[in-house]
Amino acid sequence: MAWSATMIGALLGLGTQMYSNALRKLPYMRHPWEHVVGMGLGVVFVNQLVKWDAQLKEDLDKMLEKAKAANERRYFGTFLSYMCPHV
Repeated sequence: MAWSATMIGALLGLGTQMYSNALRKLPYMRHPWEHVVGMGLGVVFVNQLVKWDAQLKEDLDKMLEKAKAANERRYFGTFLSYMCPHV
């Protein structure tokens, strides 16, 4: 996944710079260093986005586990204690 995210980010940065030059009716490769900077920023952006998504999934799983445990304590724990006090 790391290589694909890196390549997607590089293409995103390159495409953004080329699109910017095309909108301004400039040559596509007017300043090549701007393309390198754009590719670098695209790589960093997409890799951080992948890390953020993975962290978000972990946090969501933790929150769902806490909510499930709280619901089980709330409904099953109190229900059994009211209906069957000897249990």
